[in-house]
Amino acid sequence: MKKSILIMILFFLFQGLLHNLGHPVTPAFVRSLGIDDYMFGVFFASMSFGLMIGAPIWGTLGDRGRKKLYIFIGLLLYSIGQIGFAYSNHVLLMIFFRFVSGFGVVGSMTILTSILIEKSEVNERAKYLAFSAAAVTLGASLGYYTGGFLSTNEFFRSLLHTSDYRVIFLIQAITNVIYASIIMMTLSLKNMKTTIAKRTSFFNSLKEIAHIKPSLLLFLISLTLMTIGATNLSKYIDIYFDELGYSPQDLGTFVMATGIISLVASVFIVPYFARFKKQLKVISIIQFLSALIVFFVFRAEKFLLTIYTVYMIYVVFKAIYLPLEQNYISKHAEEGKYGRIMGLRQSFVSIGMIVGPLLGGFLYEIRPLVLFDFSGIALICGVLLLGIVYIMEVKEKQVKNLIQENS
Repeated sequence: MKKSILIMILFFLFQGLLHNLGHPVTPAFVRSLGIDDYMFGVFFASMSFGLMIGAPIWGTLGDRGRKKLYIFIGLLLYSIGQIGFAYSNHVLLMIFFRFVSGFGVVGSMTILTSILIEKSEVNERAKYLAFSAAAVTLGASLGYYTGGFLSTNEFFRSLLHTSDYRVIFLIQAITNVIYASIIMMTLSLKNMKTTIAKRTSFFNSLKEIAHIKPSLLLFLISLTLMTIGATNLSKYIDIYFDELGYSPQDLGTFVMATGIISLVASVFIVPYFARFKKQLKVISIIQFLSALIVFFVFRAEKFLLTIYTVYMIYVVFKAIYLPLEQNYISKHAEEGKYGRIMGLRQSFVSIGMIVGPLLGGFLYEIRPLVLFDFSGIALICGVLLLGIVYIMEVKEKQVKNLIQENS
């Protein structure tokens, strides 16, 4: 592995860690303010709306150069948003600052991913995307565990006053600025394989994003549906743990376990699946089996045992799915425009991250099982769309073959 790729993967690791420090305490923090559970979904949807708006903007700007500067600005906005969310003490302001956090953080998410793609050989791309996804997941797990540990450990509660959940967000914001500064000083953009996009007007660059193949558009819509399911699972498990009486540290420990499983799957299993030519079929099978697991897990009597066993199979499937999906989309990008296509992808992902929690908050209040069943159904609907995408691609190849034969 090239040194530059390794450094990129380390960035993803630290980003996952730092940006998840506040997650294990967020449900308890929101409840401590007397705010209803459904607002947890609203806060997350607000952040996701920022991701949706910001992704194509940062992606286009990054393709035009000055990538490190835009990453730094985005991360700085994220820190401002996290502090504002913790200390504003007003629901409307908290919603606004969640939007600011999402708008800012998606800059580094989009641009770093596009840089990794540009630095990777085509035949190695899925593997490196898998490693980066594993690094983010492992980092997120460590972040969950660290955030939960800081909020419950008596030594740190006494030393840093982390019994006040707002302090966790403050620590997160400060360390995030340090991380942004390290990127500015150490990220190398030399010897990039692709060229910087031509300097066209900003709005013309955004218009180019809309000109995509129908099959890719349908794939992105299926990605939105599957994101709805996956997002509701990941976010409402947080609340479910809290509702069942488990502490933030218990939640952090569980998420850390999922990170370790994802890391192992990404290193040892994903490279095998990356060699498959018919990756759409692989993605479809993975998501269908994931839905079946969801339907089973949240009906099991021994929740903690099931979540640490059967649910971990879902975690493995998710680790396999993400790099295959990103690799599939990257193949539709022109050289020098990886930031735009990944920004477009993030926008469709963000739509799922908005719709999912907004619906999920109300479904969860009806009954948690209704929410988790809805997540499984969303995964299956995404699989059905993938089947249509596969048929469309087969027809496209047949048309190309006919044209070549006639010519």
